Amino acid sequence: MPHSTSSRIARNTLLLYFRMLVSMLVSLYTSRVILGALGVEDYGIYNVVGGLVAMFGILSGSLSNTISRFLTFALGEGNLDKMKNIFSLSVNIQIILIAVITILMETIGLWFLNSKMVFPDNRLEAANWVYQFSIATFALNLLSVPYNAVIIAHERMSAFAYISIIDVTIKLLIAWVITFNPFDRLVYYGMLIMIAGFINRGLYAVYSKRNFTETVYKFVWDKQLIKDMFSFAGWDLFCNTSFIAREQGGNILINLFFSPNLNASRGIAVQVGYAVKVFSQNFMVAVRPQITKSYAAGDVVSVVKYVFLSTKFSFYLLLLPSVPVIAFTPYILDLWLGQVPECCVNYIRLIIVFGLLETFGMAFRTAVYATGNIKRYNLIIYGLGLLNMPLSYLCLKLGFQSESVFAVQIFISLISIFLRLIIVPKIIRFSAKDFITQILSKAVVVVLVISLPCILFPSIFIVDNLIMFTAYSIAIVIWSCATIYFVGCNKKEKEIVAAYAYKMISKIASKK
Repeated sequence: MPHSTSSRIARNTLLLYFRMLVSMLVSLYTSRVILGALGVEDYGIYNVVGGLVAMFGILSGSLSNTISRFLTFALGEGNLDKMKNIFSLSVNIQIILIAVITILMETIGLWFLNSKMVFPDNRLEAANWVYQFSIATFALNLLSVPYNAVIIAHERMSAFAYISIIDVTIKLLIAWVITFNPFDRLVYYGMLIMIAGFINRGLYAVYSKRNFTETVYKFVWDKQLIKDMFSFAGWDLFCNTSFIAREQGGNILINLFFSPNLNASRGIAVQVGYAVKVFSQNFMVAVRPQITKSYAAGDVVSVVKYVFLSTKFSFYLLLLPSVPVIAFTPYILDLWLGQVPECCVNYIRLIIVFGLLETFGMAFRTAVYATGNIKRYNLIIYGLGLLNMPLSYLCLKLGFQSESVFAVQIFISLISIFLRLIIVPKIIRFSAKDFITQILSKAVVVVLVISLPCILFPSIFIVDNLIMFTAYSIAIVIWSCATIYFVGCNKKEKEIVAAYAYKMISKIASKK
């Protein structure tokens, strides 16, 4: 890996971590304020109604991935004219898509909301208002997709950092405002989130137009480019259908079999899981353009190196915060929320385990998408993922608890890891045996070693004050870092980590 490339990845990762840290702290505090302002029931209604709108977003997600891939590939080729055409065509496609999805949401979606979903009678009107605001917010987010894709292609992660901080700050202000609102707080909250989406979309557009020449819109209708993009998007649509069936399908099933209160628990658990997961996702966001650009330049050897490296360190970066969160979930929730919704502790732990397993597929997906040869991969991996909803429905129908929805996700994710090792080596030439010995086996050993204190000293995980929690969490993180360094890294990786740590310490020391 060239030094300039590794430095850029490190710099972008740090920028994304800065964004993540501020966003996470503000978002977690905001959730507490909103939960207190709305109450458990209304908070659950907002999550499940927003989830219903998200189900219609599978088309937008597919085109978002397609736009990002085609822009990054064209940038790797150094073809500015092609980038301009892709951007302008993407804007046209998004406008058409907004019209199509809005029609679907105002017909099928509206019918399902009012006929099938479970809400208290006195909150149905509020749920409908939230639904309409969610549609408008969704449309605004769609318009931002081409601009976001350009920023990612150019690896301008500082833009994401600053705009995200502005976004979460606005949402924090919204949380405070609704606390003093004399009207229906759920409806008012939905309206203000829509306004925040408008501001967010405007910031991305202004930044892109000022920094990238290819974001100047002109009418383009290139039939061959449309054919290539929709061919790619078609199979990515299959992938996103699987994601939606797993995430929002599970959310709707919990609503149908239980109550909005458990939707609130799931919403909180997903937010905690996301806050933890971004530790590894930031690294992947930083390395993803390099995988695509390396493949575009014909450097398959570097692609494989990036895949192995990013998979290993994505797992480790997610493992570091996961261990203390899993160990002290009840205390964290009590400290954070005050009132802990039913099943929330179990949901959080299961979501984090699922997130750890999913890190073994993120880099593979990026590499396969860089080749454009995604048909077989998506058909098998995400075809299996479509089983999440029917299997979860079967478990709930048989009388299993709501946690079974997450258990099904974990089971399918485990199977997917090994299916990838059969499929991906045939698309990008590498040894599945090397991946097992260098990545999977190391990860298993690291987890077992880190888990030793849990087995030998279970009493230390019973905390009842902030000092104990802080001390034990620091001790666990230090133990985890030492285990990852000495057990989970090879000689070359240790040298890279040590050199980078020394460089950072030297910079800090020189400033004092």
